Amino acid sequence: MSKGYETGHHGDKPAAPDRLPLAVVDNHTHLDIARDGGPLLDVRQVIDEAVAVGVDRMVQIGCDLDGARFTAKVVDEHPELLGGVAIHPNEAPRLHDAGRLQEAWDEIEQIASHPRIRVIGETGLDYFRTGPEGVTAQQDSFRWHIDLAKRSGKALQIHDRDSHEDVLRILSEEGAPDQTVLHCFSGDIEMARECIQRGYFLSFAGTVTFKNARSLRNALSITPLEQVLVETDAPYLTPSPHRGATNAPYLVPLTVRAMAGVLNVDVPSLCRAISDNSERVFGPW
Repeated sequence: MSKGYETGHHGDKPAAPDRLPLAVVDNHTHLDIARDGGPLLDVRQVIDEAVAVGVDRMVQIGCDLDGARFTAKVVDEHPELLGGVAIHPNEAPRLHDAGRLQEAWDEIEQIASHPRIRVIGETGLDYFRTGPEGVTAQQDSFRWHIDLAKRSGKALQIHDRDSHEDVLRILSEEGAPDQTVLHCFSGDIEMARECIQRGYFLSFAGTVTFKNARSLRNALSITPLEQVLVETDAPYLTPSPHRGATNAPYLVPLTVRAMAGVLNVDVPSLCRAISDNSERVFGPW
């Protein structure tokens, strides 16, 4: 989740991009979040528009208790969706200060037992929005979620904002789950090398299409096809040329085609890799 990560106006809804030649997965979207106070998008419409352009599977991420409850409901209603649940790192200090963090963890663990919830996340660290006073609660919560992912045999999706060194350190100290995803990867080429060496998956969002994201494209350029994923982080991080509009899974083809150019591979090969990797991480839909 990237609430407030990017400002912009709704504007006109971007036109649907050309359909991808092979189907892919949007491995991180927030169907329970409305952008800039606008209305929630209709879940069935979002899915149908995505399927029409070759994005036939999605992972809905709920990163507070309301979002987790929503996720458990929609994954039962829509076979195109799997789910992920967690307490977002920006939520953890608030819950801790209110004396409710353990209670929240208990509910997340209960919801995560649902067979179509395949992800523990997004968890991790965010030093951009939370000051030093919240670091301990964030790190404790991150460690708890790592443990839950390992105990439950589910994938871990990590939110990392201005916290690269501590994210990697804590993953090393705790031992990362077998399937660990750096959601909306934001590191440089050196961090990418470290993550690749550790066997993590790097998921790229619309940010990789931004003109000023050369460092991010450099990181993508060295990522092996077998460790690449794609996501929207919708309703935020809309790919160029629609930056600032409301994002949705139907815009994934714009990011996929940009990624193929950076990786110097043809689009069908990248689509096949993304689809295969997604099922390796999350299991079959």
